[in-house]
Amino acid sequence: MTLAIIKCRAQVGIHAPPVSVEVHLSNGLPQMSIVGLPETAVKESKDRVRSALLNSQFEFPAKRITINLSPADLPKEGGRFDLPIALGILVASGQIASPLLDQFEFAGELALDGALRRIAGALPFAHAAKKAGHDLMIPGSNAEEAALIPNLAIYTAEHLLDVCRHLIGQQKIAPFISKVPYNTETIFRDLADVKGQHQAKRALEVAAAGGHNLLLFGPPGTGKTMLASRLPGILPPLPIDKAIEVAAIASVRGGVDISKHFGERPFRHPHHTASAVAMAGGGSSPKPGEISLAHCGVLFLDELPEFDRKVLEVLREPLESGVVTISRAAQNVEYPAKFQLVAAMNPCPCGYYGSVQRPCVCSEPQIQRYRHKISGPLLDRIDLHIKVPELPRGILFNQALTSEPSVAVRARVVQAQQVQYQRQGKLNHELQGKSLEQYCVLEPSLRQFLDQAMDKFKLSARASHRVIKVARTIADLAGKSNIELAQLAEALSFREATLH
Repeated sequence: MTLAIIKCRAQVGIHAPPVSVEVHLSNGLPQMSIVGLPETAVKESKDRVRSALLNSQFEFPAKRITINLSPADLPKEGGRFDLPIALGILVASGQIASPLLDQFEFAGELALDGALRRIAGALPFAHAAKKAGHDLMIPGSNAEEAALIPNLAIYTAEHLLDVCRHLIGQQKIAPFISKVPYNTETIFRDLADVKGQHQAKRALEVAAAGGHNLLLFGPPGTGKTMLASRLPGILPPLPIDKAIEVAAIASVRGGVDISKHFGERPFRHPHHTASAVAMAGGGSSPKPGEISLAHCGVLFLDELPEFDRKVLEVLREPLESGVVTISRAAQNVEYPAKFQLVAAMNPCPCGYYGSVQRPCVCSEPQIQRYRHKISGPLLDRIDLHIKVPELPRGILFNQALTSEPSVAVRARVVQAQQVQYQRQGKLNHELQGKSLEQYCVLEPSLRQFLDQAMDKFKLSARASHRVIKVARTIADLAGKSNIELAQLAEALSFREATLH
């Protein structure tokens, strides 16, 4: 046989489209060429493969070797094609033969001695292999990550020779079985740690129940960051399909042990010096940014006015659409970005405007310039604006005071979200257009009350719609089938402290 075809997969966003690694040997001057839109790391695989084969005591054919990565118009990147290319050369040259080749998809980067090294994006690869009904052969260092996909036969190897021995039946590899449990019950940061701040904790519960965005502002040290970090703990557990989606984004980005955090809601906390590319994602081979890494979780922006205005404006479209599209000359990549935005800021540059413990030294123009660093359209997209005041020391150091734990709050949030999914098939923050009119009906007296509030607080039409959605969430938490005056008034109280 002078032609061999080995199954592999490329990486496009969080998807792994199939790639056939076609290896053909022919007479002519010894040469090895790779075609099919390979990028630099793929082109360099011919040197890694040659050394790996020779150091594994195989013969490297002195022939013209043509390797086609099909489909030819799909960009290929990374070292994942090393193992399929090496196996293709061995099969095409007749050094190994196996009926198992059609059963497997292969991926792995080769060291010069033939050892297998981990690849990026193993989870999307494994997910796609499972859908195609194939078994998977990958490096041992990717085993736990790939094993997050249930009911997939995974075979792991540490060396090229291990793969070859398994294929020819000389020494079988046992399927890998993960020992990492799927855990959604552990709460690492408990709301019970937060003393006082009852309105802020109530706002946190409402935000969790309806999927609403939240702005916390107040003097330094009042617990804004502490409150924000407790939000993931009161969100419902991730369903397995969403947990796989979240892990797939992290797998594509790389640099984390996904198996240790599988099933956890993401909590992303980028520094205020982050660039627009770091936030939205990008690069020559587009990688996900912070807003995609926060998918199904929380994106926390501390010191909100300190972020570059262009960076903040990047958030506007994903907050509405739930996706971010990165466009490059070679390809467009779309990443999911359904996250909850929680922002925190001081009321003024010095931080002590309205403080009873320390006087503010900022002038009125300085305060206005500071607050206007955040655009009106972005503020409109934040449903809850909550002031976090300073706590009296008697509350802060009172050991007798106890707060409700996250487990109790999460139970109410889960119940409220179940009501929303049964009624409308989505969370309240996603309601718009006709669905908003259908499920958030206001009586004439409540409509008049809202109109008066819009005039008083200078609310836009978008802001008024968000007030109605928040009121619907508060009604769901209270077990009410219709929005009443108490729920609408509470929703408006969460918009009273608007910054503009």
